[in-house]
Amino acid sequence: MNTLLIIAGKEIRDGLRNRWVVATTLLMASLALALSFLGAAPTGTVGVGPVEVTIVSLSSLTIFLLPLIALLLSFDAVVGEIDRGTMTLLLSYPVARWQVLIGKFLGHAAIIAFATVLGYGSAGAALALGGAEIGHDSWRAFAAMIGSSVLLGAAFTALGYLASTLVRDRDTAAGIAVALWLVLVLLYDIALLGLLVADGGKTVDAGVLNGLLLANPADAYRLFNLTGFKNVSLLAGTAGLAAQVQFSGAVLLGALAAWVAAPLGLAVLLFSKRQI
Repeated sequence: MNTLLIIAGKEIRDGLRNRWVVATTLLMASLALALSFLGAAPTGTVGVGPVEVTIVSLSSLTIFLLPLIALLLSFDAVVGEIDRGTMTLLLSYPVARWQVLIGKFLGHAAIIAFATVLGYGSAGAALALGGAEIGHDSWRAFAAMIGSSVLLGAAFTALGYLASTLVRDRDTAAGIAVALWLVLVLLYDIALLGLLVADGGKTVDAGVLNGLLLANPADAYRLFNLTGFKNVSLLAGTAGLAAQVQFSGAVLLGALAAWVAAPLGLAVLLFSKRQI
């Protein structure tokens, strides 16, 4: 455990030195604050709480922004160090390869988690100081959104590590990272919609659709935040979808956790057999 923490601490210090931590935190905080202030403006006329508006806005932002940040942070975590020769030096110490990879992942995941919690937490603090009456369920939904956002960031960080162990040059790893973002964040839902239209409800029933949505971490995140809480689903217009979703919040969080464990485990396996 000490070895993992030492390697994770090194990655965090490198992130501080390269301004990754500061830049990511400032970006998340500024966008979250802007969305919380702008999103809370119409709540007095439509009868919804400011926290629910902020959750819907931040969830949409997170799906596009957080995976990109995580992939940019992690795509060269392995192949970049091999190119620079620092990986050979690191492995010359009495440390197992799995410890190196897991420790580096923990450091990068901690950077994403810190930026998410602090950035989105600042939006929550601004809402609390705004004077509006906010119920316990609203705060619980907001906390769940932050926690699931951390899991989503960790999932795409793990995918970035997998890409970094699959190839032998940084340019290819970068291309895979961009392709992963495009497919999972943008193209997957478009293809799914096209499948539903082409199928016409003949073979793709509700169960198949739910399974296909669960197979994408971005969709699992969206389902958890936009259908898991009644007031949020009513505001987001997903109340009908919420009635059809066959998965509980625990299952959706478990799917996100699986998207962390599976790519990371495969990356550890590939790295353990890689010639350096």
